[in-house]
Amino acid sequence: MKLIYVVIDGMGDRPVKELDGKTPLEYAATPHMDSLAERGRTGLMYPVRRGIAPESDVAVISILGYDPFRYRASRGVMEALGSGLEVRDGDLALRCNFATLGAGDRIVDRRVARTLTTGEAAELGRAVNEGVRLESYPADFEFRSTIGHRGALVIRGWRGPLSGEITNTDPAYSRVEGLGVAKAKFKMALRECKPLSETEGARASASLVNEFTQKSHGVLEGHPVNRRRLGEGKLKANVILTRDAGHSLPRFFDIGERYGVRFACLADMSVERGISKLAGMSLVDLPPPSQDLGEDCALRAERLLGLLSSYDCFYLHIKGTDEPGHDGKPLLKAQLIQAVDERLFGGLLSSLDLRDHLICVTADHATPCELKTHSDDPVPLLIAGGGVPADATERFTEKECRAGSLGLLERGTELMPMLMRFLRGSQ
Repeated sequence: MKLIYVVIDGMGDRPVKELDGKTPLEYAATPHMDSLAERGRTGLMYPVRRGIAPESDVAVISILGYDPFRYRASRGVMEALGSGLEVRDGDLALRCNFATLGAGDRIVDRRVARTLTTGEAAELGRAVNEGVRLESYPADFEFRSTIGHRGALVIRGWRGPLSGEITNTDPAYSRVEGLGVAKAKFKMALRECKPLSETEGARASASLVNEFTQKSHGVLEGHPVNRRRLGEGKLKANVILTRDAGHSLPRFFDIGERYGVRFACLADMSVERGISKLAGMSLVDLPPPSQDLGEDCALRAERLLGLLSSYDCFYLHIKGTDEPGHDGKPLLKAQLIQAVDERLFGGLLSSLDLRDHLICVTADHATPCELKTHSDDPVPLLIAGGGVPADATERFTEKECRAGSLGLLERGTELMPMLMRFLRGSQ
């Protein structure tokens, strides 16, 4: 028996007037996921717990079976590891966004309108690494751009350990009980990084982040990439926002050893790859996401099918559906969900015997188009194949899953042990 565990980023949503009062998932034509819902069991799940609107890292940690309140893994550390940067205990690691800064520290766009190419970001990143020297505290740094506007930063102190107990400069995110959470409302202004504890490490870390922000802004503001972008009528990527600082590696249990399986990860983004690496999964090399989510999904289905004999369990994380939620574009979100159904599940189901394969489909969080940010809504969940008995669900939607026989999982950490029981035939 094989497990195929698919997480569709930000898929959950709320009814939208533009879609005749339906959610993007409900509006989309999803015959393959609907067939799985008909043949399996459905329900809803809080990815972390009620009242938490999680960032992707927190949610993924939870739905892979690790209690995020216990393991306290920062997104900065996950992003840095997933991007290939070395991180040691005592290093300061942060998730970064290229953004557009206007007059008076006003942030024009937190993601450069999503128009910054990976190539442009790499060129800007090289300029920052070459042009910035930190002097407020003995330290050096390494910045790495990843995909589009995203990046990771590691600062290494020479005199002692640095501390992740600092605030974000990105105004859209805060911390609750040490976890990164999205704010529903915030002022679009660059925030000063401040220490959250009265330690030398925290004070030095906050000072270093502020120095890095100011000096990298100076490098980026007049860079040829930004002059060219301005001439093309595009926003400048002239500031780097930081969030979710961390200074220690979480000690995850090895997921393969825990459950006696060989686990592979097929994910695009650095944070999911970093989490999976720490969990002991094998990382499958994939090309960067293209502008065609359908083609990306088809390639991933093909890659998974080619690896079926090598692993017992596969974790697939599909990113593209989250962005239209952040941008408030419900029709586009529905179209992308439809592409995932057609090219990923269409490709998989045409080649798999469900008697020998257990398939789970869910989301790491909801990103309602009306909010343009993550929410604390529960997300749809389905489990089919492998002899799992069917319930009365006819479609895979938020509304139908509410009545499914899996009920409401109050914590995301409940899901992985449940999947392992199903994998062993315990219904």
